[in-house]
Amino acid sequence: MNTTTGTKLGYLRVSTGKQDEQLQHDALDKAGVLKRNRYVDHGVSGSKTEREGLSNLLSDAKAGDTITVYKLDRLGRSTAHVASLIADLTERGIYIESVSDGLNSSTPTGRAMLQMLAIFAEMERSFIQERTTAGLAAAKAQGRTGGRPRATDSKQARQAQALRSAGESVPDIAKVLGVSIATVYRITKAKASA
Repeated sequence: MNTTTGTKLGYLRVSTGKQDEQLQHDALDKAGVLKRNRYVDHGVSGSKTEREGLSNLLSDAKAGDTITVYKLDRLGRSTAHVASLIADLTERGIYIESVSDGLNSSTPTGRAMLQMLAIFAEMERSFIQERTTAGLAAAKAQGRTGGRPRATDSKQARQAQALRSAGESVPDIAKVLGVSIATVYRITKAKASA
């Protein structure tokens, strides 16, 4: 059985500035993580893989250390990202402890559970790809396409180009057509390069 010999490091994250980390701090207190060894990302979504607190933690952690979190979802929103992160840490000899989930990679059971998490993450990724492909195919069969509706039709685009060629200002053209200035630049640029 492996035992941890390094430092206990903690990671805390909340997605919005209105949330606070107190519940997570309390859990890390009980787990024995010193306040000076905690890394925090406040108001940062878990969907972002680049987070300052997490990046600093990952660069400071070394073999034998244990990274302790309140729940595994604090590491990231995507199961695939969390599983990838766990695999990288395990390869570096860094343990992971999730207080709320009761997982600890320093034990054989904890390692097995984390490996199962990686398998489920791979399945989740495959299911998402399959559902997305099926959804796009179904929408296409019904004549629907994705994306934002166009702000202008081809008649308005020709009118914008004619007004611009005649020397009208872009803000004036935008007012006449009832579209944004950016739209006028985009459609007249597209016509010019066509």
